[in-house]
Amino acid sequence: MSGFVVPAALTANHVEQQGEAGRAWSAGLPALAETYLERWGLRLDGEPAHGYVSLVLPVVREDGTGAALKLQPVSDENATEAPGLRAWAGDGSVLLLDEDPATGTLLLERLDAGRSLSSVTDDAKALAILTELLARLVEVPAPPGMRTLGDIARRMLDDVPEATEKLSRESDRRWLDVCAGAVRELVDEPGDRLLHWDLHYDNVLAADREPWLAIDPKPLAGDPGFDLWPALNNRWEDVLATGDVRRAVLRRFDQMVDRLGLDPARAAGWTLGRILQNGLWDVADGAPHLNQEQLAIAEVVRHRQ
Repeated sequence: MSGFVVPAALTANHVEQQGEAGRAWSAGLPALAETYLERWGLRLDGEPAHGYVSLVLPVVREDGTGAALKLQPVSDENATEAPGLRAWAGDGSVLLLDEDPATGTLLLERLDAGRSLSSVTDDAKALAILTELLARLVEVPAPPGMRTLGDIARRMLDDVPEATEKLSRESDRRWLDVCAGAVRELVDEPGDRLLHWDLHYDNVLAADREPWLAIDPKPLAGDPGFDLWPALNNRWEDVLATGDVRRAVLRRFDQMVDRLGLDPARAAGWTLGRILQNGLWDVADGAPHLNQEQLAIAEVVRHRQ
């Protein structure tokens, strides 16, 4: 048998999301792992790690090379992970070695799970590394079959009226309208690049093949401006520590826009779209107010529209 203990925190996440069905999926992880250890000729090589929903097992292949077995339930978000990784083919991202679309199971290149870009304490240096990776990733056109930013944006706009009614503060309702207005101006030109969607410091790991590589994408086809928000919001304590939130956020925003060669107004608009998406999710989860960090970023990037 595979011989590992499913982390309790991972089980708790699945129970929070799906109740007893999530508990059952988590309980079935050892058997699921055993299936792919046998199918792909792997042996365990260390303790499991996990994200919010995925379990990652360090393994060794039959040829002696290290790899990582990623187990996760299939969802709309991760269904495009393997096609996206295939399109990038390891250029700035972790390399996909094998997959089973039926279960969402992936065999990935082994990276250094203990050293993410968050370990780089100089925020300017960390952002420069992330931005270079992002520039490489969004150079790639999205392959056929990807979910599209256009479709996502239209669904967001459809959800705005109901979400607005649930917000108790007039200032939050105004901000939701501001963000929705930015999306309405851009929705007919959503872009066609392959986006990572979640590129923050903890989703960049140290590697042997390159110094740093991106992991855990939720790919979609769209405008690169929609990919800036995670780095703007990342390590927010560093932004606050500067004593000048506006200047710190604009430094990050301008650095990414300049390197990626984006139109600042469009990038600002799609960043407001990302804040709209986050706000809609929060309201759907029962939040009565919009997140203040999100609104601080929205206030700043509006100056670039």
